[in-house]
Amino acid sequence: MLRRFDEIEAELAHPTGAFDQARFTALVRERSQLEAPVETFRRLRKTESEIAANERLARESDGELRDLAQDETQSLRERAEQLESELQALMLPSDPDDDRDVFVEIRAGAGGDEAGIFAGDLARMYMRFAESLGMHVELVSENLNDAGGYREIVFGVRGKGAYRRFKHESGVHRVQRIPQTEAQGRIHTSTATVAVLPQVEDDDVEVEIRPSDLQIDTFKSSGAGGQHVNKTESAIRITHVPSGFIVASQQERSQTQNREKAMQMLRALLYDRKRREQEEAVGSMRRSQVGTGDRSEKIRTYNFPQDRVTDHRINRNYGNIRGIVDGDLAQIVDELLADERARMLAGV
Repeated sequence: MLRRFDEIEAELAHPTGAFDQARFTALVRERSQLEAPVETFRRLRKTESEIAANERLARESDGELRDLAQDETQSLRERAEQLESELQALMLPSDPDDDRDVFVEIRAGAGGDEAGIFAGDLARMYMRFAESLGMHVELVSENLNDAGGYREIVFGVRGKGAYRRFKHESGVHRVQRIPQTEAQGRIHTSTATVAVLPQVEDDDVEVEIRPSDLQIDTFKSSGAGGQHVNKTESAIRITHVPSGFIVASQQERSQTQNREKAMQMLRALLYDRKRREQEEAVGSMRRSQVGTGDRSEKIRTYNFPQDRVTDHRINRNYGNIRGIVDGDLAQIVDELLADERARMLAGV
C-alpha cells in the first residue's frame, strides 16, 4: 500500500502525456482510500525507530538519563500498540454500503398494544440517536394502533456513515416492563422487529424492477399532517408481485413524491435481498460478524424493572435504560462495531 501510495503521489506531481480528467479523478480517489492506513503505518514505523533509539540510549547511559530513556520507551511502546491496533482496523475490508443512507422499518411483534408502544419507543430512540450524530431523519410511512403506538413505521436516515451506525440494529428487540394499562402491576414481555436497509439509486446498483411487476394503489394519508392528508388520495402503496414486497409512502404532499419515495424503499428491499443471496452463495455473510441481522433473531432485551439493556450478540449488559431509550446508543453501537472488527481480524 505504501509503494502504491508513493507511485500515485509521483504521478500526480509529474503527470505524463496529455491531461486525462478521468484518470486524475481515479488517482485522487485511490490516494484518498490509501492515505489513512499509509499515514498510520508511517507513524508506527517512526515510533518503532524512536523506541530503538531510546533502548540504545538506555543501554549506553546510567543514572537519571537511563531512567528517563526507559520511561520514554514505555510511553512509546504504548503509542506503538495503539497505532498497530488502528492500522489493523484500517486495513480490514470495508463494507461498501457503510456510507449509504438507510431506511429503518419497525414493526410491532408479540404483545398487542404494548408491542406497538414499544415500536414507537424504538423509533424515537433511533431518531434521537440519528439527530445526535447530525443526521437527517425523514418519515416515510406510519400505521398507528389504537394505543398511540405503531403497527409499523418506516423512516429514512441521511448522513455520512448512516448504514455503518445502524446496520447492527436489524432483528428482534424485546422489552420487559409494566405497561401503563396494566392494573395489577405485572411485568409484560413484548417484541418489535427492526430492519435496516441501505438506500440505493437507479444507476447505483443493478436492481431490476419491471413496471409490469408492480401493482400501485392510492389511498388517503392518515396521522399527523393537517387537513390536506384527509382530502386527497396522495398516499401510494406499491406491491412488487414477484417478491411479495409491499411498500408505502404517505408523508409527501403529492402522489409523484410519494411514488418516488416508495420506489426508493422497494429498491432498498430488493437490493438487500440480492446482497444476502450473494453473500450466502459464497458461504459468508458480512453481517454474521455480529449476528445475522435477520428479523427473526432476538438481538437485544430492554429490562425496565432491572434498569438493564442486554445485547445478546456480544453478551453485554448496560445500565441507564432511560438514557439509551432516549437515544444514547453510542456505546452499544461502538462496541458492536469493535466486536465486528475483532471477529474479522480473527477470521471468525
